[in-house]
Amino acid sequence: MLIRFFIYGALGWCIEIAWTGFGALLDPKKRSWRLVGYTYLWMFPLYGLIAFIFEPLHDAIRPWFFLWRAAVYGLGFMAMEYLTGWTLRKLTGVCPWDYTGRARWHINGLVRLDYFPAWALLGLSLEYVHDFLVRLTPGILAALNR
Repeated sequence: MLIRFFIYGALGWCIEIAWTGFGALLDPKKRSWRLVGYTYLWMFPLYGLIAFIFEPLHDAIRPWFFLWRAAVYGLGFMAMEYLTGWTLRKLTGVCPWDYTGRARWHINGLVRLDYFPAWALLGLSLEYVHDFLVRLTPGILAALNR
């Protein structure tokens, strides 16, 4: 499980860098073909939590209809985004992804309601990643123990 924590952390960083890079291209105020993406060091452990929270959830709801699973994932990711943003704001005084003034449909600047479809699709995509990593993990552990 710890191996997958690190894989999800790195994968989350990569996805966020691509998301913010392409987002800069689509934003008319900041449009840039340089596709500069970014992330925060805080995000690595937050993305790594997918191993401990998402994987058991996926196993529990695996037989459900895909739209129900998508709804659960979308709500779950948004709840975690809100909770971790609120926690970081309390601990450090700022939330790294504060949406205040940057988005119309946000809750306390911590979560964007218009991102629900993206979170739902990410959750459905992570089902395949989870299944692949479960098959891959024994090989990784064997290679590390050599």
